[in-house]
Amino acid sequence: MNGLETVASLHKQLAAARLWIRARVHPFRYIILLMLDLSFVRDHVPKIEEMLRSRGMDPDVVLKDFHQVDAQRRQAINSAETLRAERNRLSGLIPGMKKSGQDPSELIEQTKEMRGQIQELEKAAEEYDSRLTELLVGIANVPHSSVPVGKSADDNVEVHRWGRPPSFTFSPKSHWELGEQLGILDLERAAKLSGARFAVYWDAGAKLERALANFMLDVHTREHGYKEVLPPFLVNSESMYGTGQLPKFAADSFRVPHGEQDLWLVPTAEVPVTNLYRDETLEGARLPISLTAYTPCFRSEAGSYGKDVRGIIRQHQFQKVELVKFSRPEDSYDQLEKLTHDAEEILQKLGLHYRVVTLSTADMSFASAKTYDLEVWLPGQQLFREISSCSNFEAFQARRANIRFRREGKGKSELVHTLNGSGLAIGRTWVAILENYQQADGSVLIPEALRPYMGLDRILPPKQSNS
Repeated sequence: MNGLETVASLHKQLAAARLWIRARVHPFRYIILLMLDLSFVRDHVPKIEEMLRSRGMDPDVVLKDFHQVDAQRRQAINSAETLRAERNRLSGLIPGMKKSGQDPSELIEQTKEMRGQIQELEKAAEEYDSRLTELLVGIANVPHSSVPVGKSADDNVEVHRWGRPPSFTFSPKSHWELGEQLGILDLERAAKLSGARFAVYWDAGAKLERALANFMLDVHTREHGYKEVLPPFLVNSESMYGTGQLPKFAADSFRVPHGEQDLWLVPTAEVPVTNLYRDETLEGARLPISLTAYTPCFRSEAGSYGKDVRGIIRQHQFQKVELVKFSRPEDSYDQLEKLTHDAEEILQKLGLHYRVVTLSTADMSFASAKTYDLEVWLPGQQLFREISSCSNFEAFQARRANIRFRREGKGKSELVHTLNGSGLAIGRTWVAILENYQQADGSVLIPEALRPYMGLDRILPPKQSNS
């Protein structure tokens, strides 16, 4: 079952997350774990409105009646706390009255009435909490000051290019033509098995996928200092909330009903790997923590029908090697540069021409504060295509997932900054190799870095029958 679900079901998911969070923190304080810090939003509404416009969002729709609900919530909390303090004061007088022979029944009755009033106020505050949470979970992260302001992807800014596009003495073919002619890509049988936007890889095609995964993991663990982890491919709703996939992107995800709760097929390894440290406080000396993981990724692509329908550019299932970092706030932008370079080095070792662009405010993901896209050149299609997005989320995900760290000698903990990026998307790297290394005789050369993993130096077309 995919994520195209009813509003009622989404509200059910929200309620489950609220209960989970409320059970772990003080009442009326749990909402700061779900999104941007509430006090920041309250004190910077004009800035938030400007930010939302730069991201192509309507502040009037996103923020709605934020000020009114926030004021009502604070009034209910303050009234409950004031009444509770007065009730405690009066309750403290009762033992003395009994001891002195006075009748405390009227005072006891008064404290009982006050208890009921407090419960009503707490209930009202929780309702305001729910309404405020639904508003705040729809607010995207605040872009870093270095992010270009734009209205669309056309306003992305190119940072640099590496290498040169290959030159051909013939007209280069697309990967779907090459895959079919080489007998290594079968979209027709995949459709029979699962429907559109799935692929079956045969023989050297399957081996190339496996070789790419092993090559990427080896480079990142042996040369770049990442620790490999193999996480579950199904996660709970709390994990999806922690990294910002829920509630906004439920329709783009595959939901699996499982007993009393829902599980979700991972849209990226970012979700389980980031949530490894959910509700934990890390020692500052451990940071930065750099993890890499290979997983299949599942996306319903609810909003992309009609886009990239040819070949395997946009699939419901694809494989990816992910890079995830946990950093001190002051180091996170240096770590973003390093993470991006680590992803670039895979392309360089494979000899693939690419460019790096800084995404504009209108093109960044919901949770990102800054994103670099790596775009590889595809000669069969005569365009650059995204192959990795490397992002710094600052404290946005850490606040939702409650991931903190404590500096040495400090008692108070702080939110970590989380980062991630594809290192790389394997299917699109597969595509890039076929299109960039195709030969006039229909074969495809294997990049030298992959030959030890493949055990061959080229993929040959099937031999023609003698009949």
